[in-house]
Amino acid sequence: FSGYISQVLKNYTDHACDGEYVSLRCPHRTTISIQSSFYGRIVPSHQMCPSRYPHSYATLIKEDVACSVGTSLQKMLDECQDRRSCQFLVNSRLFGTDPCPGTGKYLIVWYKCRPNEYKSKVACEDDKLRLSCKKSMVIAIYSAIFGRTQGGSLECPYQNLGMPMIECQSATALQLMTKRCHGKRSCSIYASTYEFGDPCYPGIQKHLNVIYTC
Repeated sequence: FSGYISQVLKNYTDHACDGEYVSLRCPHRTTISIQSSFYGRIVPSHQMCPSRYPHSYATLIKEDVACSVGTSLQKMLDECQDRRSCQFLVNSRLFGTDPCPGTGKYLIVWYKCRPNEYKSKVACEDDKLRLSCKKSMVIAIYSAIFGRTQGGSLECPYQNLGMPMIECQSATALQLMTKRCHGKRSCSIYASTYEFGDPCYPGIQKHLNVIYTC
């Protein structure tokens, strides 16, 4: 169980140079959740993905180290999101127009493994959040946010409409929820600044949003 939890909570990173296969894989009962993606080149080839061209040709062409495409995240979502595993060959044709022909590029992908069946619970500020699982099952926390998100929360409408829409979140919410609920059949916590600290300006209403599985 602890191995499963650590795999679910872990942030994975994978990378592949042009002409190599990128391969993402998640453990049983979880699927890929793409967090971020980059395709292009922002470091010289002696640091990452050496040039495939002969040295004499490589010296003639000035390598572009400020090269990226804006389509890499969408491409990764199309290829891999919500699948248990995915694999494909990396080359510039996949991502549309080549922004820097003659420069060897690479793909870096950041992803998590999300449980196939998960629940979401919200508690408004100062309310109690209680999580529980059926007999013989225990809680595995996937994510936890305490603060105020850009879209707000339907369950906790904000009264202070004069406040600017600023996103503010506690950096320790996931760590605290994991410590309080990890491996337990049930747990409860108040969605309060006493527990999580106050990541926002004074007067801004906050909420706690937890995604978990049993």
